[in-house]
Amino acid sequence: MPQRPHHSPASANATPPAQRAPQPATGLLLTGGGARAAYQVGVLEAIADLRQACGAGQEPNPFPIITGTSAGAINAAALACGADNFDRAVRRIARVWRHFHANQVYGADSISVMRSGARWLTLLSLGWVLARWRRMRPRSLLDNAPLEKLLVKMVPLVRLPRLIRKGHLTALAVTASSYSSGEHVTFFEAASPVQPWVRSQRKAASDRITHEHLLASSAIPFVFPAKGIEVDGQTQYFGDGSMRQSAPIAPAIHLGAERILVIGAGRMHEPKGDASANPTPSYPTLAQIAGHALSNIFLDALAVDVERVQRINQTLSLIPEEKRLHSALRPIELLVIAPSQRLDAVAARHVGDLPPAVRAMLGALGVTSNMADVRGAALASYLLFEANYTKELMALGRADTLAMRGEVCAFFGWTDRGDPVHDQVA
Repeated sequence: MPQRPHHSPASANATPPAQRAPQPATGLLLTGGGARAAYQVGVLEAIADLRQACGAGQEPNPFPIITGTSAGAINAAALACGADNFDRAVRRIARVWRHFHANQVYGADSISVMRSGARWLTLLSLGWVLARWRRMRPRSLLDNAPLEKLLVKMVPLVRLPRLIRKGHLTALAVTASSYSSGEHVTFFEAASPVQPWVRSQRKAASDRITHEHLLASSAIPFVFPAKGIEVDGQTQYFGDGSMRQSAPIAPAIHLGAERILVIGAGRMHEPKGDASANPTPSYPTLAQIAGHALSNIFLDALAVDVERVQRINQTLSLIPEEKRLHSALRPIELLVIAPSQRLDAVAARHVGDLPPAVRAMLGALGVTSNMADVRGAALASYLLFEANYTKELMALGRADTLAMRGEVCAFFGWTDRGDPVHDQVA
């Protein structure tokens, strides 16, 4: 089942918008996960449709505070750049994900794979002594140069400052992890001055968000190359923001969000005995190990942080309200929507959709087209930027959200009139 809210809002009522009390600042958190981020787009489509069905389509952007990490940072920035027309922005993002091909994100032809992945695997097999020849020093398994071109079309960041000035957006934040300093850095643009926060091994920096920030945030370790960004007058090299991300919800809270919609890219709690469709005692392949490591990077921190917020809310509920009002403490209302199915299992059905050169390279690591090999498909689930897979994830995100129709409408304070929500056109 889709994840249920951890702090339930009051039920929606029929009070006219002009008479409603001011709504709390709403934040959106889009987590990382490579191609798994297609699920987020299906959720956003369902929210856009529910917004119309509840007669709230003329209200302002429902997410004045938007934060994202990895592929979620790209979706977040694309949504922020269309904050003056939420429905249109969602449609634009969905159009890209519904017609995705791997070659829009990374070099998927034989020559590109030979230049990056094949050399990388050669070094693994023959020894790093070969790296004394500079030409034998590949920076990543895949070359994501095509993604730079896609971002120019998909994320018109030139619009962002004007949208913030006009009040369509309060803040956008994207997170990346510095290989140079070891720190986890959240870059943000905001309408009002925000004091950058500093915590153990993580900090924030007010900056003009660029495509370089998005490339850095989405640079899956080993898979895509690091990106250089200037911080405090020095160039640091950054990789995927999901690495070492101990508090993914925190940026939205620091930027003023009092209620946050969290869209995950994996099941929050895996049931026991569901690790694989056909568990075997055989030694794990490199693909299984890599998939396990990526799941740890992309999925585990969110579940822990949600539980942390829930515990803090429970603790705050024990403090008398009059005392809370005189402090900076406040409960954070969360609504979590996460896949109701294992995305590894979905990916296992689509491994054959990968370009032949990429499929062959991943095959050397242990990824197979065997649909029962769920553990082996975990790695592919992050790289399957192919339409059949992304459309299935979008459909799942839509279905999971509509299954929570009552919770979603209550979260936003929308009046659910029971109007039907029509299916999306493929």
